[in-house]
Amino acid sequence: MHLLSKKITDHRVLALMGKYLRCGIMDHGLEQKRTKGTPQGSPLSPLLSNIILDELDRELSFRGHRFVRYADDASIYTKSNKSATRIMRNITSYIESTLKLKVNREKSKVSRPSQSSLLGFSFFKTQGY
Repeated sequence: MHLLSKKITDHRVLALMGKYLRCGIMDHGLEQKRTKGTPQGSPLSPLLSNIILDELDRELSFRGHRFVRYADDASIYTKSNKSATRIMRNITSYIESTLKLKVNREKSKVSRPSQSSLLGFSFFKTQGY
């Protein structure tokens, strides 16, 4: 909520978001407590991730990185594998220590653009370019 309060000044909106984030979810008719995050598929998830990860966008831009991000999915483009590994380590540290968010290390990886995709789109090299 601290990061949200830096961007949202209306305390009523913050209170409503706080209640939403703390409410339980129904599973087979039984209320289950949620310990963290927003429910999968929640209409608030993209909005909240864009508000919070705006700080990451600014940091990546400040460092001169080329990147694409949609909600909590991001790709950072580098010239070498060595550079990509260093950036991955530094950005993971930034996300966890500064933004206080957890990085899913199983989904995070260093790979060539032709060997990965973002939102169903991939890059590939063609002759003549």
